[in-house]
Amino acid sequence: MNLRKKRVLRQNLVAYAFILPNFIGLFVFTLLPVLFVFFLSLTKWDSANPIQFVGISNFTRMFSDSTFRISFFNTFYYAVGTVPITLIAALGLALILNTKIRGRNIFRTVFFFPYVASLIAVVVVWNMLFHPDMGPINGLLSAIGVDNPPRWGASTKAAMPTVILFSVWRYMGYYMIMYLAALQGIPRDLYEAGNLDGTTPFQRFRYITLPMLTPTTFFVGIMLTIQCFKVFDIIYAMTNGGPGRATNVLVYYIYNQAFSEFDFGYASAMSVVLFAIVLIITLVQFRSERKWVSYM
Repeated sequence: MNLRKKRVLRQNLVAYAFILPNFIGLFVFTLLPVLFVFFLSLTKWDSANPIQFVGISNFTRMFSDSTFRISFFNTFYYAVGTVPITLIAALGLALILNTKIRGRNIFRTVFFFPYVASLIAVVVVWNMLFHPDMGPINGLLSAIGVDNPPRWGASTKAAMPTVILFSVWRYMGYYMIMYLAALQGIPRDLYEAGNLDGTTPFQRFRYITLPMLTPTTFFVGIMLTIQCFKVFDIIYAMTNGGPGRATNVLVYYIYNQAFSEFDFGYASAMSVVLFAIVLIITLVQFRSERKWVSYM
């Protein structure tokens, strides 16, 4: 018995030895920085002078910071515009490309390509296509009779819709793959039973496809929401938060405060607020999932 216990212990130690480097990296490069952010949110620090404890003054400062309020609104605007449209577009593409159409593998690759392509290269091409004066998109709109085509990224009103449109185009192919995997996992017997009962295609979608896709839909919704609230690279590459503050989102503002103004305490406080917002929205989504499942 003792020999068996020693053998099990040795096997466990070998297993822990393999995963220990990963845990050390997670602790040093992820957990410790996160805990340090919570500490820094209560301090004033510019990395050149000693850390000063200031309590909750960084949090109260946000109420009088107009740029923070604008960035907060822009983040919600971006998320509310991007999440549902991307969900619908990804699901629609998956439904179409799950049928037996000619060249569907090519279309799957084409729609997935923007996600894996270099962001900078894609943004450069996108900005050229949607250039307000020399872009082919506005040239086409003018040719068909549109007198004042949108200024796209150069307009304070159209800049955020342009970023949302780009994000939907970039992400829908990735989440289309998830929906395709979920669709192919639905048993064919359910559709055959529906056909025997004389259901219409919409009824089969409503009562078979949609309920079976519920776990995937909520997973995609949560991932998209988190992705939208931490968006930075698209904003940085496309607009730099402009024109003016039209596309200045929270993460971009946090980045500027930390690495342009060197106000690490205030940037950390905004990071804590952003973490709380994402946590609350995620919990609400998990709770609504249970209600949706019980309703279906």
